Amino acid sequence: MTRHLLITSCLLAICLLQFGVCSPCLAQASRKFNAESVLDHHPHDGHAHYDSHPHPTILDESRFITNRESRIQLPLPQEKDSFTFVVFGDRTGGPPEGIEILKEAVADTNLLEPDLVMTVGDLVQGYNDKASWLPQMNEYKEVMNKLLCPWFPVAGNHDIYWRGPGRPKRQHENDYEMNFGPLWYAFRHKGSLFIVLFSDEGNPETGEKSFEDPENQRMSPEQFSWLQETLKQNQDAENVFLFLHHPRWLGGNYGDDWEKVHQVLAEAGNVRAVFAGHIHQMRYDGPRDGIEYVTLATVGGGQSGLSDSAGFLHHFHVITVRKQQIAMACLPVGDVMDVRKITGTVNQEISAIARTPPTFPGRPLVAEDGSVAQPVAVELFNPASQSVEFEVFLDPADRNWIARPDHFHSKVYPGQRATFPLRLRSLGSITEQQYVPPKLMVRADYLTDGARFTVKERQYTIPVSFQVTPPAQPDQDMAVSVGEGKYLSIDDAELKIPDGPITLECWCKPNGFSQRVGLITKTEDSEFGIFASSGVPYFTINLDGRYRQPQDLDTKLAISEWQHVAGVYDGQEVRTYLDGKLVAKQAASGSRKRNQLPLIIGGDVSEIGKADSPFDGLIDAVRLSTTARYQDDFEPERRWSTDDKTALLLNFDGFVGPLAYDESGHSAHARRHGNVELVPVE
Repeated sequence: MTRHLLITSCLLAICLLQFGVCSPCLAQASRKFNAESVLDHHPHDGHAHYDSHPHPTILDESRFITNRESRIQLPLPQEKDSFTFVVFGDRTGGPPEGIEILKEAVADTNLLEPDLVMTVGDLVQGYNDKASWLPQMNEYKEVMNKLLCPWFPVAGNHDIYWRGPGRPKRQHENDYEMNFGPLWYAFRHKGSLFIVLFSDEGNPETGEKSFEDPENQRMSPEQFSWLQETLKQNQDAENVFLFLHHPRWLGGNYGDDWEKVHQVLAEAGNVRAVFAGHIHQMRYDGPRDGIEYVTLATVGGGQSGLSDSAGFLHHFHVITVRKQQIAMACLPVGDVMDVRKITGTVNQEISAIARTPPTFPGRPLVAEDGSVAQPVAVELFNPASQSVEFEVFLDPADRNWIARPDHFHSKVYPGQRATFPLRLRSLGSITEQQYVPPKLMVRADYLTDGARFTVKERQYTIPVSFQVTPPAQPDQDMAVSVGEGKYLSIDDAELKIPDGPITLECWCKPNGFSQRVGLITKTEDSEFGIFASSGVPYFTINLDGRYRQPQDLDTKLAISEWQHVAGVYDGQEVRTYLDGKLVAKQAASGSRKRNQLPLIIGGDVSEIGKADSPFDGLIDAVRLSTTARYQDDFEPERRWSTDDKTALLLNFDGFVGPLAYDESGHSAHARRHGNVELVPVE
């Protein structure tokens, strides 16, 4: 499951649980309280599911309104209190820039509007004196006070530990209580009790504070007695949730002091979950005796980012509380979307940005050794009414090309253009390597007041021309063998085909036919091509948005024989020829509908520029002309020569590395895909 699918699922679950919608699937995300009924968990899409039950519903005609008749009665959710709260992980123990992540978490949380927000400590960077501690405290509170709901602090080691001269006996404990609140406290909300504990009391005899020595990780008698008394006085609470900084239940350097605390919690019978932080990664260690132990990662603290899906990320937890049922969901910071900001204008302008490719004025010439004499000009246009930030760089997966500079950033204002010079070099001779054309990656962020919308990263082929030595003409005519996964392509930018008359032709020797077969195509609801579907040859061209494709269903190509196929458009009529004989014609005129897809030899071009509906057989003498070469029947030549009307000429005398040489003089060399081989013409 992808990260964004997981996020969407979590949000949906939160919303539906919040408003009481019953769903057997969503019920799997929540757990019924029963210390004796913990079931073996079963993996499903990376989640563990425990004993759960559907939300209670009721049939209540007084709450259901319609003027339609139906035998179906739709159950409604019960009208009982439920609420949500959010838990933030560590803010500090990382770079100062982490405060920006906390700001994002606050903005995300305000979109969800929970009842309250809890923390698990490490609110400030700390490990300093009072003069340095106070500004950090003010910075944290200034951000957190922008929450729409109340928030509650928990003290962590970064908040308490003092470094430097003049250290008080209790270090920053007094500063904390004077500015954040008590080191331990509790409060009630909608029948539930929230308890905050202090896990950095230190050694009462030496005053040392450390989380690496079990002697410094013991709960004081004062705090332990308070906890016992608080639980006793709140036995009527339906749920009890605890919050502290250090996950002491993990043992190790924490020692075993938590065992006595856990025993008290278990005996209370209404403690549902304990939340902590400190380790900067998510972890679930419950349930134990009906108590779920949950450790959070970070909201701005130091983060390795080893695996988002495994809990190494900036996030917060959203907890939905219902009667005898609690749902927990993790939301990565920055991934909550504001529905009200995604307007029709945003939709339209994001689409316009995505549909506006970069342009490349001029075509650099690549020599056989891979050198490029002049830089490539990359031009970006912003079609939107808001500014767009662009980032441009070569595809990092391409090891055949390098660029200097290796990337560009630019903010382009509405209706404006930006041009970048890009120097390219191929890492090796294009005649020796498996040539792949350079690919340009474009990232874009659409900027509005208070929001940034990222356009999905797009890839474009950089058009280049090749200065290659033509292969020597062989003693025997050669053809190319094409078929499934074997074809040739010529990028759109390499073809110079103006609107107006056109002739497309080739020789072919088919091995057989399927129901749909592309021979030479640049179609896809536009442009032109020759097809041989079910063996019937026909030429098609899109004029003014409509295909014109004269054909005779009784005329078919012969298998295992060489035949010449040609298509002509002269401005007034579209014609299909087989072996120089007119097969069919159709009166037509108009402008040719264009596209930016490659010309495919040996198949039908797909919307992503690949070949499908392949031709199985041999192809030779492909010629594309910017004139109507044939008016009447003619005798097709076996080999063509170029003239001033020739836009493409492939006689397939040989390959230059991965390229089939274009003899037209326009350097529209065809690139091989798959195991395309040269075969002698017999």
